[in-house]
Amino acid sequence: MAFRAFTQTHIYEKQLAPKEKDKSSIHCLECYDRNVYIGTKDATVQHLILTSSTNGDLSPGQSKIREGRVRKLGSSNNVAQLRVVSLFNYLLVLWDRSVIALNMFSLEPVPTLKKIQHVSLFEVCDSLLAAQTACVEMVTSSSRRKVIRIHVVGVDRWDVVKEVPLLQDPVALAVDGASVCVATSDRYLLCDIRTGSSEELFPHNHSRQRVIVTSVGRGEFLLNGPESLGMFVMKTGICQRPPLQWPQEVLAAGVCFPYILTLEPQVLSVYSMVDQQIKQTVSLSGAKGLLSTSDGVLVFTERDIFSLRLVPLDQQIQALVRNERVEEALLLLDGVQGHRPLDSYKELQKAITCLAGFVHFYREGFSEAKELFIIGELDPREIIHLYPDMQSCLSEDFKSQLDQVNKGKDLQVLCQEDRNTFHHYLAFLGEFLRAVRRTEQGLKYTQEVDCALLWLYLELGDTENLQQLVASPNECRLDHCVPVLEKHNRFFALGSLYQSHGNQIDAIETWVKIADGFHKDPSCSDVYGHIVWTLSQLQDRDAVWKFADWTLQRNQEIGVQIFNKRPPDDQFEAQNVLALLEKYPLALLLYLEFLIHDLNSKEERHHNRLALAYVTQTLREEEKADLRKTRGKLQQLLWESKCYDVSTVYERVKSATLYIEKAILLGRTGEHSEALQVLVHQEGDLQAAEAYCCRAAQGRDSQFRQTLLLTLLQIYLSSEALTSAAVDLLNNNPRVFVAEKIIQLLPDSWSIQLVSQFLVRSLRESFHQRQMVRLQKALGQVECMRHKAIWQIQASNTKFRLGKGQKCKVCQRDLAEPQFACNLHGELMHTSCTGFSSS
Repeated sequence: MAFRAFTQTHIYEKQLAPKEKDKSSIHCLECYDRNVYIGTKDATVQHLILTSSTNGDLSPGQSKIREGRVRKLGSSNNVAQLRVVSLFNYLLVLWDRSVIALNMFSLEPVPTLKKIQHVSLFEVCDSLLAAQTACVEMVTSSSRRKVIRIHVVGVDRWDVVKEVPLLQDPVALAVDGASVCVATSDRYLLCDIRTGSSEELFPHNHSRQRVIVTSVGRGEFLLNGPESLGMFVMKTGICQRPPLQWPQEVLAAGVCFPYILTLEPQVLSVYSMVDQQIKQTVSLSGAKGLLSTSDGVLVFTERDIFSLRLVPLDQQIQALVRNERVEEALLLLDGVQGHRPLDSYKELQKAITCLAGFVHFYREGFSEAKELFIIGELDPREIIHLYPDMQSCLSEDFKSQLDQVNKGKDLQVLCQEDRNTFHHYLAFLGEFLRAVRRTEQGLKYTQEVDCALLWLYLELGDTENLQQLVASPNECRLDHCVPVLEKHNRFFALGSLYQSHGNQIDAIETWVKIADGFHKDPSCSDVYGHIVWTLSQLQDRDAVWKFADWTLQRNQEIGVQIFNKRPPDDQFEAQNVLALLEKYPLALLLYLEFLIHDLNSKEERHHNRLALAYVTQTLREEEKADLRKTRGKLQQLLWESKCYDVSTVYERVKSATLYIEKAILLGRTGEHSEALQVLVHQEGDLQAAEAYCCRAAQGRDSQFRQTLLLTLLQIYLSSEALTSAAVDLLNNNPRVFVAEKIIQLLPDSWSIQLVSQFLVRSLRESFHQRQMVRLQKALGQVECMRHKAIWQIQASNTKFRLGKGQKCKVCQRDLAEPQFACNLHGELMHTSCTGFSSS
């Protein structure tokens, strides 16, 4: 059965005598509630009443309408327009270029309202404020002048309140609120009846009979535009809808949302405002015009009136679904939602949306299908149960509510015959389930969704998503998922699943079996590193202790991270860890570094153990080529730590060949001379001796550094073999050594030429220092003078009152002369006494 948006009913046939056929034919209509008014070509107004027996049902075979009163206005001329003003029960009639007011029931003239003459067109403004203000507005166009007038219509008078001039005579107009759309002979205009402004829209080339201006509502108008286009124009002058492509023979157009009805000589066409497509055609021979009503349109010929009533929207939508035009049904629902709330159709809307989704699903339009399933809040189990081998993911009490799905492809057959296409369907399932997993739509059935995702990732070989699923909080059923993972040799994912369900021991034991080779699972390249990281974050301390030895036996450097990579607020008791690590020297050293450098331990025993561990490690590596890393750490600890016991470490070092470390320890006890002796004579590293002086002097005054370098110089001078070292030391430190003192220490055998460079640099440095002192003193004096000048300027701008009996601050005698001085405290004195003032 074809889709119908409107139902047609013949409601009235005017009986005409043969002689009156041309004169008394219908020329215009007006309708309000059950009242229909006919304006004829022979100046007659007739009132028709829809009988209550119809009860809204205009089907053939029932009494549909009865004739009421008739008013003859004159002997000739058409009744051009009829409009009801329900607020006052008036019927306004445009006849013989005049607007007259009749009572809408008796059709008697309203005596208090004189006719408005010289009117070519008029429209009544519908306003929500009409009842509050007890008046309505009416727009008329003059038949003599190029203006439109705005009238205020009351119960007993109508007055012109504004005129809007035009460049051409109007041929049609429509009103919506404060906006008037006017058509002239060659263009369309928008006018504002509040401000009187007008704006040109676009030109046209239609004859007077083809010009169409209709109010759509909500500040929008429908116009017969160029190139046979029905143009939608807002009161702001912009178009928000695509135009309608309609025939050139359009005589009139009406609006019954969401449809536009156009009248042609032999047919009436119904267009959708939602998708601009034609939805229905009705044959109407000899139609002359149409009138929009609240639930459809009335169409009239010269003697007949037809009613086209809008089919209820829910019935339209159901008809589209029955015809498998699901997308059209969905589009219709979306289009009317903003204008007519469809709360009662909410479940219907969801069902239609899901059905539209299945249409795309079986056409492999997966992106559109996913979006529609989500919007329609499809139960994810409805999709899961379509896939073969996935019924085990669903609970036993699940029953599908969508029998229509069975009309589509059988995925069981597709799985066997076309694996490539079936693979696309699997990928879609993954995208859809991931999209709804954390939404209200998916949270109702999290167990089924998560089990289906796990099965799906195994089927697709999607290791990344599988691991992400099992490692994050999930509702996978262990009784279902564990055997599936074992069957596919996904033991690493199995361990993660155990872990996410709180079975920490089972998880780590599963991973240990992979690391030890009992299970084969290539999906994780570093299962040992993962075990270590997991243990380092684990709050179950019993599990950590259980696997601690296993991790350390495999790799001490990495295994110790189960202790030193733990969060700061979840550290183990250090002594317990140290006791365990006694068997693992490298791990012990790394853990001690962690205690001191990361946890900032100040315990002497920790610093002692780390220093001794460094010594042991250094001595163990003594035969290796590169000792710098460990020795560097040892020396840094000996220099920087203040917490170790020097004597304990020295006892371990003194018998070894670690002379630099021995020197550092001697220096920590204040034996700097002996430390330098060790570096010079035992280590034989003169650069290390000089570096020792610089390092030991850090944080101390320059005198202490001078003392250390002087001690080193004396050691050099005590041996003729170190003469060049002594000269280099002097030349490198001219600022430290004072020439007068150094000359007294030098051997008599040294020539002036040997120390000339040092002497020149030393004297130059001394001279430079003296000059710098003088410069600083001069700068201080300049600063002092600047402040005095500022004070004097400030004092000169200050007013002082010198009264009788005012005494000098210094000599206490009267200030009798006009000259006086003032100190910084504002105290007055004789100018001769300023030299005795303290401030």
